[in-house]
Amino acid sequence: MSGAGGPSARQKPVVRRASIVEAAREVIVREGMGATRLRDIAAAAGVSVGTVTYHFDGVAEILNEVVVLETARFYSSIIEAVDAEADPVVGVQMLVEPLFADTDATDEHWRLWSDYWTAVARKPAVAAEYVERIRVWEACLTRTLRRGVEQGRFTTDDPSALALKLAAYSDGLATQLAQKAPGLTPALALEWMWTLLEHETGASFAGRPAPPRPHS
Repeated sequence: MSGAGGPSARQKPVVRRASIVEAAREVIVREGMGATRLRDIAAAAGVSVGTVTYHFDGVAEILNEVVVLETARFYSSIIEAVDAEADPVVGVQMLVEPLFADTDATDEHWRLWSDYWTAVARKPAVAAEYVERIRVWEACLTRTLRRGVEQGRFTTDDPSALALKLAAYSDGLATQLAQKAPGLTPALALEWMWTLLEHETGASFAGRPAPPRPHS
């Protein structure tokens, strides 16, 4: 018989943690990190606050896990496809275009990241052990840019520095979009990304002619 000790009460710790993280994501997307409390997460997960604190040290740890989950969900299939793509120009396009898709999923993605950046700015140690798990887009872009350099398609001298620059630029654009900056649309943000990429790599993106190369 099920009784009080039904299926939800018998969940393994890893399953319970995962369900709490899923619930936390929903709450943070809806309410924002600043307004989210442990009791809100517990209520959304259908557990007690004590159960949440048994599995997590606090909201900061839960937010880290939410971002890891979001990163895997949003980027994993994209990165797998890009790493298998022989053409580095196409690979870069595959990485950049989803960042500015005009969809609810993309809006939620950037709302979560915006909250995460705010938390990390106040407590940098919060993200220290999660860096490699959440900077996967930048790492994949570095690999793709490096392939382009090796094939003679890109002119950048430092693929890793350029990937960081592009990550910073895309993050800034996403933040402005989240704040509903007047005149800025996902399509315009994407156009600006192509302009920067073309300037930095000498390649053509989004079907546009390649920019002229500087004379030596």
